[in-house]
Amino acid sequence: MQGIAGYQFNNWAQTYSSSPELFFQPANAEEVKQILDLARQRGKRVKVIGGGHSPSDIACTGDFMIRLDKMNRILEVDAEKRQVTVEAGIFLGDLNEELAQHGLALSNLGAVGEVSAAGILGTGTHNTGIEHGILPTQVVALTLMTASGEILLCSHSVNEEIFQAARLHLGCLGVILTVTFQCQAAFRLLEQQFPSTLSEVSSPRGAIVCLVCGCVCVCPAVGWHPAQDWFLPCALCWLGLAPADPRDPVWIQRLKVLYIMKKRKIKDKVRNYNKTTLVNIEKEGQTKDALLQLKSWLEGNPAVVAHYPVEVRFTQADAILLSPCYQRDSCYMNIIMYRPYGKDVQRDEYWSAYEDIMKKVGGRPHWAKAHRCSREDFQRMYPSFQKFCSIRETLDPAGMFLNPYLEKVFF
Repeated sequence: MQGIAGYQFNNWAQTYSSSPELFFQPANAEEVKQILDLARQRGKRVKVIGGGHSPSDIACTGDFMIRLDKMNRILEVDAEKRQVTVEAGIFLGDLNEELAQHGLALSNLGAVGEVSAAGILGTGTHNTGIEHGILPTQVVALTLMTASGEILLCSHSVNEEIFQAARLHLGCLGVILTVTFQCQAAFRLLEQQFPSTLSEVSSPRGAIVCLVCGCVCVCPAVGWHPAQDWFLPCALCWLGLAPADPRDPVWIQRLKVLYIMKKRKIKDKVRNYNKTTLVNIEKEGQTKDALLQLKSWLEGNPAVVAHYPVEVRFTQADAILLSPCYQRDSCYMNIIMYRPYGKDVQRDEYWSAYEDIMKKVGGRPHWAKAHRCSREDFQRMYPSFQKFCSIRETLDPAGMFLNPYLEKVFF
């Protein structure tokens, strides 16, 4: 298996990059094993990447990099069980099209389709709906190649502890080869958009909230079942545009929002930084309190111009060891700073204030996003953090799958 020298990796937002010594695109499990054998012989580390959408350095390495985009086949569709088994490199957008041909669909999706099956397990991709878990909760089985080249089948009934670790693996347990998803019958979404104010948003059902203009967008009904709520961003949020100046009167901001929603055109791709932290929603009013604290801080620091929206999404508790929703229903609160035309903007003060507020209310960071948390923080945040560490050390005793990001997590 030949590696490519001189490859430059950039994440989607072009905020982090790295230059791996060798870049590989294996087409099957045997070629993956050859790469791991070579890495072991040369004492190199290995990082597997997916779609590169994580706005952090979690995918960066200076050693060996593997992209599984050539391992992108659908291996089996079980119509009776409504399950599909795929190779780990398939993008969800491609998977969705194939599932539709079989009258099936994933019950919940993230914001983009250019993320791989293994990638959503790497950092815990999510969307919203309190009756839905993060996307890895839809995974019922997977195969994992460890640093030694051994292939493990993992599910609720086989290697169950490793399964609960590998469903949010941070890329540090091995190489995911195949993934089996539990699907459901294909459905249609009914979208409803309406404006509201922050003070009116108190239900833990989900919303997209703009702290500046107060625009709230809600999309109920999955498969026409009113108890299952999905929430999609308004056109402004969806297109990644932030035209309003927070110093404008609210009515002017709303006119601009309505104009963009009507026009629905993109003249230039706007990429962004973003940070997500979760708070426990078992305590009534905690989510709203966190939003009000952030709003109060912004009002007290008028020199800080914060882009909107603030995305607020809700997710069901799960048993995945490093899931931010581990053992608790949670609320994702995501702030964004746009980079119009690729230009950097000042964000550090806003970032720090946000992170301090979220830590005070019991937040856990989204693994894909930049954060300042250390091993000591994670030991406090995650009851099963040490169990995950033990599994990692057993599967990868030499640290083949570590990188600088992961060293800050585990050491």
